[in-house]
Amino acid sequence: MECTINWLPSSGMAFSAETGSGHLLTMDGAPEGGGRNLAPRPMETLLAGAGACAAYDVVLILKRGRHQVQGCQVKVQADRADTDPKVFTRIVMHFIVSGIKLPEVAVQRAVQMSHDKYCSATAMLAKTAEIELKIEVVEA
Repeated sequence: MECTINWLPSSGMAFSAETGSGHLLTMDGAPEGGGRNLAPRPMETLLAGAGACAAYDVVLILKRGRHQVQGCQVKVQADRADTDPKVFTRIVMHFIVSGIKLPEVAVQRAVQMSHDKYCSATAMLAKTAEIELKIEVVEA
């Protein structure tokens, strides 16, 4: 896996990233740090990636179990350290999974399997952050 990051000097503290799969992503800093608030912050992007990684696992696990999953939303909230490096210290991941007759136990199992075994992003973040999982199952 690879990624090339380029600073965009004319925009203050914005950066473009070209991923190894050929996709572009833009990130920017906060105005108080010289950014212009034109795109997500790099740490927001990291947090979003962790949420998407976990959601991907949950949907895949439920589909493989032949469950009729129709939606998966993850609301992620994080606290950061007060001093540099301002790592994440606590992350709450609230999974809202919808489907037809989805057994809550299957959703809980999928979320736990993602957390314990499959999600590379949350495994890395768990080195500095306490990760709390919340699960809500909604009938579609």
